[in-house]
Amino acid sequence: MGNAMLSDNLKLIELPSTDELACSDDIPVDNEDQNFLPNILLFLLNSIWANRTDWFFGVDMAIYHTTGANPRVPVVPDGFLSLGVERKKGGKSRRSYAVWEEGDIVPILTLEIVSYTPGNEYDEKLEIYRKLGVLYYVIYNPEYWQRDQHQPLSVYKLVDGNYELQIKEPLWLPEIGLGIGRHQGEIGGIEQEFLSWYDESGNRYLTAEEKAEKLAQHLRSLGVDPDNLPSN
Repeated sequence: MGNAMLSDNLKLIELPSTDELACSDDIPVDNEDQNFLPNILLFLLNSIWANRTDWFFGVDMAIYHTTGANPRVPVVPDGFLSLGVERKKGGKSRRSYAVWEEGDIVPILTLEIVSYTPGNEYDEKLEIYRKLGVLYYVIYNPEYWQRDQHQPLSVYKLVDGNYELQIKEPLWLPEIGLGIGRHQGEIGGIEQEFLSWYDESGNRYLTAEEKAEKLAQHLRSLGVDPDNLPSN
């Protein structure tokens, strides 16, 4: 018993610090949506949870963990959400996310966006996240879902140690307090489909751009020109 505890303590001591670990895997994304779309979710969270400091959403950031063959080899999702951690770790921005430096809190959700080059999202990465204990694994595959013989959006939930595909969309995630689903709309003047957060009633949270346009429309309905507001 004592030897086992000593061994566990030595393992903890030997785990590297994020100061000496790479922030990513240096594998470039092969389409802009792999970075752009997770950032939309992040920017929405900055608004939805503006008064909360107990969450972190990483984009293309390395997650280091001890459930794989080597704690120095990360998994790098396109996006991930952790709850119960500092918004800014020690008041500073993270370079990477090491589970052992985050109170052993693993991400509650990971997101992979399928690209032209298959990335083993439905098998190898699914197994990595299953072993890691990620509660929700989201695979967004708007372009190649027929090639891969899956749906455009697949959300897996960890139930009794195995992933079960969830069907409803938008899907309410009670442990997070948000729903997730797809929406066809305009972002930066371009019409496209993107992922968004939803409330429990299935109402989509609007982007800052959409909120501004909604306000402008309201002002116009009152006979006020939003482009010519008084400066004082």
